[in-house]
Amino acid sequence: MIKPLSSDTSSGITTLDELSNLADYSFLETLNCDPDADENGAEQAPRQVFTGHYVPVTPTPIQDPEYVAHSTSFFRELGFADNLAQSAEFMQMFSGDMAQVPAPMRNTGWATGYALSIYGTEYYQQCPFGTGNGYGDGRALSVLEAVLNGQRWEMQLKGAGRTPYCRGADGRAVLRSSVREFLAQEHMQALGVPTSRSLSLYVSKTETVNRQWYSEGSRSQNPDRVIAEPVAISTRVAPSFIRVGQLELFGRRARKEEHPEALKELEMLVLHLIDREYADVIDSQLETEEKLLLLAQAFRDRLSSLVANWIRVGYCQGNFNSDNCAVGGFTLDYGPFGFCELFNPRFQPWTGGGLHFSFYNQPVAAEANFHMFCSALKPLLASHPTALQQLDEIQVGFAQTIQAKMEQMWASKLGLEHFDGALLDELQTLMLETAVDYTIFFRELSGIPEDIEPLKKSFYRGPAYREDPDAMDLRWSQWLTKWRSLIEAAESYNRDSLSAQMKQVNPKYSWREWLVVPAYQQASMGNYELVRELQEVMTQPYAEQSQEVEDKYYRLKPFEHFEVGGMSHYSCSS
Repeated sequence: MIKPLSSDTSSGITTLDELSNLADYSFLETLNCDPDADENGAEQAPRQVFTGHYVPVTPTPIQDPEYVAHSTSFFRELGFADNLAQSAEFMQMFSGDMAQVPAPMRNTGWATGYALSIYGTEYYQQCPFGTGNGYGDGRALSVLEAVLNGQRWEMQLKGAGRTPYCRGADGRAVLRSSVREFLAQEHMQALGVPTSRSLSLYVSKTETVNRQWYSEGSRSQNPDRVIAEPVAISTRVAPSFIRVGQLELFGRRARKEEHPEALKELEMLVLHLIDREYADVIDSQLETEEKLLLLAQAFRDRLSSLVANWIRVGYCQGNFNSDNCAVGGFTLDYGPFGFCELFNPRFQPWTGGGLHFSFYNQPVAAEANFHMFCSALKPLLASHPTALQQLDEIQVGFAQTIQAKMEQMWASKLGLEHFDGALLDELQTLMLETAVDYTIFFRELSGIPEDIEPLKKSFYRGPAYREDPDAMDLRWSQWLTKWRSLIEAAESYNRDSLSAQMKQVNPKYSWREWLVVPAYQQASMGNYELVRELQEVMTQPYAEQSQEVEDKYYRLKPFEHFEVGGMSHYSCSS
């Protein structure tokens, strides 16, 4: 049977009072508040924000909150006792009611503005004012910074009501999308992919909002009905939530000299980013121009590694705009994401995303975001022509950097000492023509099979395969022979050790939307057992779990689920 989640209560932070003593609001204390803001946080109406790094906003609590789940592994990492997640005071705060939080915690949160660019083109029309000054955190509110076990973390409520950036929306998140984000962050962390983290998830027992969604079994590209869905608040955690789009906003203001403090505010934000995300690699005593060049190099390395990891595990972000790109170099946005099952370089789960944000185009999207990041830094280097030239060289070098990361990743997935482009090209052609499951194929290959029979567990058997299966099997056998000759030629080759090594790169258990859908459907009726079961399975993605788990979760997508809205594609993430 599936093991229950840990319920250890023997140690760690057990009360909100104990947590409050570790509060340390560096963002609020170091950067500028919007001078037009209501200091009490009454900022629930859309408006333009012209200056300052944040707006104080009081969260709107969900009604009658109920515990759904928390991250047991992250609680341990933070030093939290597990029973804290279900304590009344913790649940109250992290479901949006901050009226009674203990000092020195603050009873308002904060929202930040940012800009939007898509593939290096700035956009303003998403802002209701047409200026870009009304675009930012529409339903995400940071509520706490704390230093826990020597690491600074920022905690952000998703779905905590309106902010000045809500663009007329209700500021709520529904249980469906909240379950997806909670589980996805847990899964990505376990996969070893840099990510924001899940802390807790609460749902309202009485409050609902209307959302467009799909009828059961619908094959429509767009939602075909409106349903009432329970509202929820998930808490996501990261060292900071500073995005490329945030730097863009302040870089644009500096470039256009939109107000007298524009250049200074850009510098403040960038230096704060370095302190929060890169203090371990950038000496605080350096001159600013030196810091910026080191920042660009470090972010280039992190971002290219991140995207290579995405492709390693089959993840497609779906909407990799600059505002969804964390400058800390981790996965931030879990809205229109998906994981590739049936291998397709053009896999794109979000109907509004287009091929430019598809699975294999993610390195190109990352490069465009990196270019916008470099552009945002340039006003700070206007009086340093040598540094500007060096920044341009770092920017131009992104394509080469990510290509090297991708080749390294493919070599590790295939267990090769050196990347072999011809072998990979032949494999990908076979995978496309046969129609294979991305995760299952590479996991079975990690067993270093003697013949192709184990690999057939991953075959959906597409038209080309069905037309002449014997010919396809022969091509697969020939490819396997080439691959085995390469790995066996390595001086240090040992089958068992290489297999173990490959299994640490190629997960056995992956996100499968058709298995997640029943979890959030049951959760909407008050049954959270399947959410917690998925959490248990997906936080051990490389492990050989029980036969019961394998039978249920390590299998091909049933054909009846293909092309079904909400399982194979979705148009919104609300």
